[in-house]
Amino acid sequence: MKAIIPVAGIGTRLRPHTHTQPKALIPIAGKPILAHIIDSLIKAGINEYVFVIGYMGDKIENYISSHYPKIKAEYVIQTTGRGTGYAIYLAKEQIKDAGEILIVLGDSIVDVDLDTVLKSDVSMLGVKKVDDPRLFGVAELDDDGIIKRLVEKPSIPKSNLALVGLYKINESEKLIDALEYIINNKVTSQNEYQLTDALMRMVQQGIKFKTFDVYNWFDCGKKEILLETNSTLLKRLNYDTLKYKFENTIIIAPVFIGENCKISNSIIGPNVSIGENATLNYAIIKDSIIGPYAQIEYAILESSIIGNDAMYKGMKQSLNIGDSTEINFG
Repeated sequence: MKAIIPVAGIGTRLRPHTHTQPKALIPIAGKPILAHIIDSLIKAGINEYVFVIGYMGDKIENYISSHYPKIKAEYVIQTTGRGTGYAIYLAKEQIKDAGEILIVLGDSIVDVDLDTVLKSDVSMLGVKKVDDPRLFGVAELDDDGIIKRLVEKPSIPKSNLALVGLYKINESEKLIDALEYIINNKVTSQNEYQLTDALMRMVQQGIKFKTFDVYNWFDCGKKEILLETNSTLLKRLNYDTLKYKFENTIIIAPVFIGENCKISNSIIGPNVSIGENATLNYAIIKDSIIGPYAQIEYAILESSIIGNDAMYKGMKQSLNIGDSTEINFG
């Protein structure tokens, strides 16, 4: 089975971090978003991949070749952002004879029993109940639990089952036909060719789709969700913080600290991920992500994302304060 992973998005909601790297390579809990996705797929036995790349796609290729040299990786270039459906359609030559395929959006991390999904004899779409379905593709089910309708970001939702970006498709040729149909007939939603609309075309043709629930779903498109995902994954991965030995520094689990970091006179944690070769001195950091090679000194940071090679130096004060004095830097 092949996995198709679209990673061509610009990631506007995560600027300024996506000015210099693809969204899929932003680190959380010790490794990039894309690595969390690939590791779960490799564990399920998937070894063939098609990556749809665009914005800074060379960085995606370099990362895959250096960190996953044993997988079979193919790359398709998307030059214009015309929707997820269009991105998948660009990979038609790579998937036309694949039969069963797995589509995984490159900015979503999900917890799911992937083995059961892959063994299904019908196509399956991952879903999770959400408070505001208008922000997502939505699945409507009949009385037997079969999908009867799929709508992209409905203005008046008739279901709260949001599509989470994980699709197991048994009929890859039918999917290509459906994508070709919506593109040729300019069937768009939000002015883009959506995978949801192509799947609805397949439903109309009588192809059976079922849903599967995911335990957790992290749509890593915003700072707040990135930090929440970082916290959740750090707790689950349970890195050994006892191995971290730094001068005059307190580590409060869960924490991940990359190789060759220089940390002194600091309090790190909880829920902090620090990339390799970072330097921290006189810093108090919690609920944050610090990128590789970052330099932080005299700082108190909470709920922050500090990019690769960034430098932040706060104020250092030496005070001699007399009786009945109040100083407020806020």
